[in-house]
Amino acid sequence: MTPAPRVRTGQERRRANRKPVDFDATVIDTIAEQPFGRIGNLSATGMLLISATPPRQEAVYQLRLPLPESGGAQRRIDVGVQEQWHEQTASADVIWAGYRIIAISDPDAERLKEWLAQPG
Repeated sequence: MTPAPRVRTGQERRRANRKPVDFDATVIDTIAEQPFGRIGNLSATGMLLISATPPRQEAVYQLRLPLPESGGAQRRIDVGVQEQWHEQTASADVIWAGYRIIAISDPDAERLKEWLAQPG
């Protein structure tokens, strides 16, 4: 079975190293207050999300992301993102999508930067 073609809305280029996520990273759409997907990897400028439904091309979303803290707690940060590309995987109910972070508060950006600097 041939996978569906990759949908691209612009050139694929990464400006920052992405860190894989090794915890339950369910992302919430803050407008709909519904689960949106799971983080596959994350950087200061973007992320890979894994979901069951494809996003709209170049759409903007407001998302809440969990980031682990010491002692097993999680802190949530809010980001505005724009879809850059998405593709169907070999599994019919799994979509990979790349997003660029277009809005984040200074405190949330600092928390993300701290998490990205942690080993792992």
